Amino acid sequence: MQNPDLAPVPELYVSYDSAQKLKAEAGSLLSHDLTPRQICDLELLMNGGFHPLKGFLGQQDYDSVVETMRLADGRLWPMPITLDVSEAFADKVEPGQDIALRDQEGVILATMTVTDKWVPDKPREARHVFGADDSAHPAVNYLHNQAGKVYLGGPVTGIQQPVHYDFRGRRDTPNELRAQFRKLGWRKIVAFQTRNPLHRAHQELTFRAAREAQANLLIHPVVGMTKPGDVDHFTRVRCYEAVLDQYPAATTTMSLLNLAMRMAGPREAIWHGLIRKNHGVTHFIVGRDHAGPGKNSEGKDFYGPYDAQTLFRQHQEEMGIEMVDFKHMVYVQEKAQYFPADEVPEGATVLDISGTELRRRLAEGLEIPDWFSFPQVVSELRRTRPPRSRQGFTVFFTGFSGSGKSTIANALMVKLMELGGRPVTLLDGDIVRKNLSSELGFSKEHRDLNIRRIGYVASEITKNGGIAICAPIAPYATTRRAVREEIEAFGAFLEVHVATSIEECERRDRKGLYKLAREGKIKEFTGISDPYDVPQNPELRLETEGNDVDNCAHQVLLKLESMGLIAA
Repeated sequence: MQNPDLAPVPELYVSYDSAQKLKAEAGSLLSHDLTPRQICDLELLMNGGFHPLKGFLGQQDYDSVVETMRLADGRLWPMPITLDVSEAFADKVEPGQDIALRDQEGVILATMTVTDKWVPDKPREARHVFGADDSAHPAVNYLHNQAGKVYLGGPVTGIQQPVHYDFRGRRDTPNELRAQFRKLGWRKIVAFQTRNPLHRAHQELTFRAAREAQANLLIHPVVGMTKPGDVDHFTRVRCYEAVLDQYPAATTTMSLLNLAMRMAGPREAIWHGLIRKNHGVTHFIVGRDHAGPGKNSEGKDFYGPYDAQTLFRQHQEEMGIEMVDFKHMVYVQEKAQYFPADEVPEGATVLDISGTELRRRLAEGLEIPDWFSFPQVVSELRRTRPPRSRQGFTVFFTGFSGSGKSTIANALMVKLMELGGRPVTLLDGDIVRKNLSSELGFSKEHRDLNIRRIGYVASEITKNGGIAICAPIAPYATTRRAVREEIEAFGAFLEVHVATSIEECERRDRKGLYKLAREGKIKEFTGISDPYDVPQNPELRLETEGNDVDNCAHQVLLKLESMGLIAA
């Protein structure tokens, strides 16, 4: 598809003078502090990346997008872009009211005229948009456990774009990219979407795609929000910059996209295509299992490997952007070069390293061959993720009150300090209550907040190469998962379920708490009047009945050893 005009795409920003006036007036408006995901969405709304949207979706558009992948007026748009807020905030807002949208430092980015306010049917949104109401999907988990309960919709008036202090020269709005393409005289541009570092197979694939389409190449990585556990964007961009000189400079450019991905597979592919079309691109590489989140609760892939390509092909004419098939590239040893998997010469030896295998080799400090990746990329990845025996990690004990968590945690701490090499911090329930959470009570909300604080401190310790040992009750699976995701961004997480039965805990009742709970003097007591979500797949389950403390702590050490986190 040719791209003759590259005319500017409409933006939602007002002029500089109007923005100054609006900023002054916004002081009297009710303010909403945006979440990181909402800031990504707002930036692409304002700069035209989400054209034709004029703001966060109202209820009619939302329902239509969820059900049919189209706005109420029939235009193709697959992803609900919604402003989710808490019930407490929603109570202060009425349709017709203007609110100020601010970043997390309180800087005003836009105002919004609220036209709609409603409580969405989230299970329906999950089923239609993500294919299943399954919390193993990161976006479904976000929808149920992080997003606000109420949605607000309405047009947005852009005042200024969010500030980025990193890689400023690499960030372009849709109109800046269009102007660049006009200036360079580029007519056909193929975009490559990525949230992973680039290895040799990706380079080979992008070369071929550009050659097949007889187009120039835009490497367009996502640096907003990707999937929990992905390599952080600072490391990835350094990796991209390290391999850019492997591409012919006159035919290739790179720009960063501040998008909050949803990992919605086929719908996400359409969404990515529309966003790239707004950036002036004519062709788009759609991957095998494009933007797939991995396995569902049953251990099966959420989407079929080619579902995204099939859906994109059905809509590409309407979108005005052409799909280039992602060929799975493999290395053929005898030829010492890459081939698409379906064009491998008969009898040839195929070499391939999966993402999981790459992570294992990085974690264990094993060799990563030159045929697989570029030495500059490997050394960049090794800087961020040293071998496991030098990384920080968190051991997170969970179990009933009186199960023995604190006692085992203390014993483990002493054993790890005896080994030496890394600072060890114990974040025991009682210590945390005294020093971090003294003002909190024991309601579900407060207990969640207490665990979140423990998770935050543990993630900081882990990030800085230390060992955090946590021993709260942590009764709720969703909160434990959130803590795991926060910590795994920086190092390893070992969940230890201290599986002492409630009867045994009550028999021990050293602090007399169970007696008070049975008498109704302690409300919402875990195991008596409040539920405990038994961990489904902890790294380790400890049976304490009939096992002494030293033996339990030793089992944790053996597990840490088998994970490569401490030396044998």
